[in-house]
Amino acid sequence: MGSTNQGEELAKIAEAVRTCPKCPLSKTALRGVPGEGNPNADVMFIGEGPGKEEDKQGRPFCGAAGKFLEEMLESIGLTRDEVYIGNIVKHRPPGNRDPEAEEIEACWPYLQAQIEIIDPKVIVILGRHSLARLMPGLGTISQLHGRAFRRDGRYYMTLYHPAVALYAGSMRQVLMEDFGKLKLLLKKIRTR
Repeated sequence: MGSTNQGEELAKIAEAVRTCPKCPLSKTALRGVPGEGNPNADVMFIGEGPGKEEDKQGRPFCGAAGKFLEEMLESIGLTRDEVYIGNIVKHRPPGNRDPEAEEIEACWPYLQAQIEIIDPKVIVILGRHSLARLMPGLGTISQLHGRAFRRDGRYYMTLYHPAVALYAGSMRQVLMEDFGKLKLLLKKIRTR
């Protein structure tokens, strides 16, 4: 699929997300947050759900966790424009509560379509809810963070959600080290 077609297909999904009535989250959220980034990205980041700032702006990872994500991207020579960033759920859960199973299920077709359109070489799983949906039964995020798995012709790398570093400063170094492993994985993939 060409870049223009990919961009158009992603725009259709974004519009569907903005007007989606499939679950109760759309009734309490200000805006849908479909995802954004390069339609030809080698790397796709999948978080859990929009927070307060994301809900206001309609953009993923634009609050404090997003600033840290950008810092981590920069540490391995990437920018937001080079990757694609999305979430398991596309509307903010009230009070930033965890997304519920039926909400994740309602949003799954959107995320699945985004993955198919972008066809990234690496999907970076950010947090336990993303891990549970994308790699069910594999283990916990604390067991698997910083590890890469190959499945269905692509790599999946598990990382703690960047927000964890905002609440536990000691996790900042863990995330930075895990991002270093992502850099090595990308180098390995690109030299094949």
